[in-house]
Amino acid sequence: MKTSAFLVEADAAGARLDQFLASSVPELSRARVQDLIKAGHVTLNGAAAKASARLRVGDALTISEPPPVATETVAEDIALEVLFEDDDLIVLNKPAGLVVHPAAGNWSGTVVNALLHHCRELSGIGGEQRPGIVHRLDKDTSGCLVAAKSDLAHQSLARQFAGREVSKIYLAIVAGKIRYLTGTIDAPIGRHPVQRKKMTVLKEGGGREARTGYRVVQALPAGTLVECTLHTGRTHQIRVHLKHLGHPLLGDEVYGKRAGFSRQMLHAWRLGFAHPRTGERLNFESPIPPDFVEAGVPSQLP
Repeated sequence: MKTSAFLVEADAAGARLDQFLASSVPELSRARVQDLIKAGHVTLNGAAAKASARLRVGDALTISEPPPVATETVAEDIALEVLFEDDDLIVLNKPAGLVVHPAAGNWSGTVVNALLHHCRELSGIGGEQRPGIVHRLDKDTSGCLVAAKSDLAHQSLARQFAGREVSKIYLAIVAGKIRYLTGTIDAPIGRHPVQRKKMTVLKEGGGREARTGYRVVQALPAGTLVECTLHTGRTHQIRVHLKHLGHPLLGDEVYGKRAGFSRQMLHAWRLGFAHPRTGERLNFESPIPPDFVEAGVPSQLP
């Protein structure tokens, strides 16, 4: 456990606790500091404190950073297709049907179980059930997934995702023929008011900002192949936005219909971000999955 101590001086009087710590410990994001506060790893004058607490001259602060989690989640020898790996991170081509992290109903057989076997040590920031997990893909979405092996990588990647500095391009097979070849779906997304397990487009002010760019790639026998660029990262964003456009994903039994497909036809095709340690821009492309090829998508796209 790494512990740092600070004494508040006059120039910091009146600052919020979380803001002060985020500026004092630059390797930690404000969101990470807030998580540590909630978990009881920050004290103000020897007692637990709130992120919003206003500081006074002479206040004594301590912040403790827990080591990588010694998780009880079981390591499992599950095959992984690795696109890239170094000491800080690993990029996978996740197959459809594989859940990312353990949760109710899926305590084993997940990406996390596989990573624990493959990597042995992952960033502990995500907690016991989500070590190394920076972002998620739905169970039935295939493609590029990055996981953090060090806390430095986790913090950097989390900042990049939050700051919309990560490039995320998906391929989707949708129902029907789209009228406009390119466009942007700019529509707020929130929890469905009645069907609480679903997300939906809500009126302005009723949801969180969500923006998806799209480009028609080609017509297919069953529908249309569309390239989608995520400019925000809301739950089920592409699935909800394409339904809102009137062209739901084929195979999506929640927001559309199975239509003869065994899963929702969504593939995280390309992923780009800055390497957490070197700053070098990294770009990855996940191969076109076999069920997309069977639906008429070329195995290579420009």
